[in-house]
Amino acid sequence: MTANIRLGYVGLGNIGGPMAEKLVSGSHPVTVFDLDDAAVAKLVDAGASAAHSLADLGTNADVISICVLNDAQVRTVVDGLLTAAPAGTVIAIHSTISPETAVELASTASASGVVVLDAPISGGAQGASEGRLAIMVGGPRAAYERVKPAFEPVSNMVVHAGDRVGAGTEMKLARNLLHFISFAATTEAARLAEAAGIDLGKLGRVVRHTDAITGGAGAIMLRDNTAPIEQDDFWYDVFTHVRDLGEKDLLLATGLGTQLGVDTPLGNIVLPNLAQWLGVPHIEKGSP
Repeated sequence: MTANIRLGYVGLGNIGGPMAEKLVSGSHPVTVFDLDDAAVAKLVDAGASAAHSLADLGTNADVISICVLNDAQVRTVVDGLLTAAPAGTVIAIHSTISPETAVELASTASASGVVVLDAPISGGAQGASEGRLAIMVGGPRAAYERVKPAFEPVSNMVVHAGDRVGAGTEMKLARNLLHFISFAATTEAARLAEAAGIDLGKLGRVVRHTDAITGGAGAIMLRDNTAPIEQDDFWYDVFTHVRDLGEKDLLLATGLGTQLGVDTPLGNIVLPNLAQWLGVPHIEKGSP
């Protein structure tokens, strides 16, 4: 990527706005577009140029980031950009959309020589403001290498999720599956603690403190597959230790729920399945 690469940004909301501001602070010229005139004016004050339309942006940027709300808005933006973007333009979709939408848009754009990458983000508005987003890019490796330097002001982790357009979105969806199931588990734990008379504010502080040390759920994402772990595998002892601690604590927690009359459906599902899901099922006596 040359030093005079021109960047474009569409969608200056809670995440897109801070991302665009970080890009403006970088070494490449930035042109922005949004239907909110005030959001555009803020970026212009920070040093960006304003595009008068999507077509205008398409002719004045080499790499264009999109951060809007949903599939329909992404389609509208890409369609508008393709009316004028020349061959060689790269469009990076940061919005979380359907993988199929990303694939379809990439196919449509390829007829004009424009490259579409799905590049969803993780880290929220705070990560955007701090330049600490994770960006998961799906698409050809060469295109990934072109855009990676442009993302440096907004991200301290840019990952090539795969050579397929759609792979970045699939990675983001897996990450968010964990995220929101964890939120559901949090509400279950909070109900249990509340019924026991525990201060929920203090519990939250303990959880955040220890997750910062242990890594939370990501701490066991250490393997490159989900197959059962062989007994001579390095990870076998690690995961059996996790299994044994987990089963003990889940049994105690669900038992407390029964005692207090608090339903713990997630805990009840996980307890009998934890060993199998971790890849270290219990070996029956006499089994090889």
